[in-house]
Amino acid sequence: MQNQEIQSSVFPGPGQVPQEYAMPYLAQKEYLINGEIKFWQGNVIRVKSPVCLQQDGSTKQQELGSFPELTESEAQEALVAAQNAYDKGRGAWPTMKVRERIACMEKFVEQMKAVRTEVVNLLMWEIGKNLDDSRKEFDRTVEYILDTIAAVKELDRKGSRLELESGIYGQIKRGPLGVVFCMGPYNYPLNETFATLIPALIMGNTTILKPAKYGVLLLQPLLHAFKESFPAGVVNVLYGRGSVLADFLMRSGQVDVLAFIGSTKVANMLKKAHPKPNRLRAVLGLEAKNPAIVMADCDIDLAVSECVTGSLSYNGQRCTALKILFVHESLHDKFIEKFTAAVAKTKVGMPWENAQITPLPEPEKPAYLNSLVNDAIEKGAQLIVPHQKDDEGTMVYPKVLLWVNKDMRVYHEEQFGPVIPVVKFSEMEEAIDYLTYSPYGQQVSLFSDNYETLAELIDPMVNQVCRVNINSQCQ
Repeated sequence: MQNQEIQSSVFPGPGQVPQEYAMPYLAQKEYLINGEIKFWQGNVIRVKSPVCLQQDGSTKQQELGSFPELTESEAQEALVAAQNAYDKGRGAWPTMKVRERIACMEKFVEQMKAVRTEVVNLLMWEIGKNLDDSRKEFDRTVEYILDTIAAVKELDRKGSRLELESGIYGQIKRGPLGVVFCMGPYNYPLNETFATLIPALIMGNTTILKPAKYGVLLLQPLLHAFKESFPAGVVNVLYGRGSVLADFLMRSGQVDVLAFIGSTKVANMLKKAHPKPNRLRAVLGLEAKNPAIVMADCDIDLAVSECVTGSLSYNGQRCTALKILFVHESLHDKFIEKFTAAVAKTKVGMPWENAQITPLPEPEKPAYLNSLVNDAIEKGAQLIVPHQKDDEGTMVYPKVLLWVNKDMRVYHEEQFGPVIPVVKFSEMEEAIDYLTYSPYGQQVSLFSDNYETLAELIDPMVNQVCRVNINSQCQ
């Protein structure tokens, strides 16, 4: 397409950002080690927002602030603090009564609620997540903490009872494992990071938290809540480059549990860096490429609606997003007509406008997506750009690729962006083979109104994936 000269910019100009969502520059100096908020005087890493602003006739990414570029020395200090707080399982935190740990967690939740507005704004500006989804991420995280507290209370009640097994009375309890190193993903830098951190804490482990590559500043408003809610050394927050901090911590051999959500490549590197990988406990959430299988006997309007939402919510930057669509040949053309029309109606804009398509936080992602598209076109795919607009900087408009086959990179690689590959199939075995030979196994969505068709598929599908969704998007 060559519309760049005639299309107006999607990004705001001076004075067009609503005052309540304006973002002041945040030069963060603080980090948390051993119950003390320390102030960094060394090198910093600058943070640019995916949101661009029009200034002086050009469009530039907004600089949001900076955070400390800590070194191995600070990582060692955090590791010692966590080890001392755990003290081989004899520390105050791992031996504390469950109700007392819960009280600390409840205190943290109350202080967390007080900074909701700041965290939500930073979610919008740092990773481009729209306003409603940013609020949902914060609120879901609070709800998750409360649900975790409830689950621990139930575990504690069960563990207090004696059970008789093979003539032996005993108690079964869950205990902490040691020092847990937590790293979450940029697409849910609060919710999924806390999904690793909160269970580790409440069970009595001590922790070292390193924020994701993007979505770093949003933890700054929570540092004081961590400091005031938990004993010294129980929560330590490091800022800097993963290649320095994570590598050092894993090479030390003193990390007992790696809690990581991200790519397989990084997870494998971290595990291999540990001198005793068989001793290391790993709690991992890795990538996925969830398919939708749209069958001939489906409700086509429902399938279109769910596939649009499933593939494009937050630009498709979700592990649970639909990342490839298998559409039966008998309704392929009709489905594509309706699907592209629905994609064209998705709102493109800024996060505070509650747009479904927003700027992408990874600087290299637009070029990567473009390389997938070009590779597919060179190998016979047809490109449809329903919005009929060219990409602009960090804003990538949704693209639909037809006639996708297994020779194309987009058939195999997780695009993690608003590019939707569609495979036309005639035999169900084609879609089943995709799941069977895929390196991923998270979820699948099946679209059919025929109970017999679904019944035949569900049993083999549950042997391939963790969750089968019937007539709904993966979520």
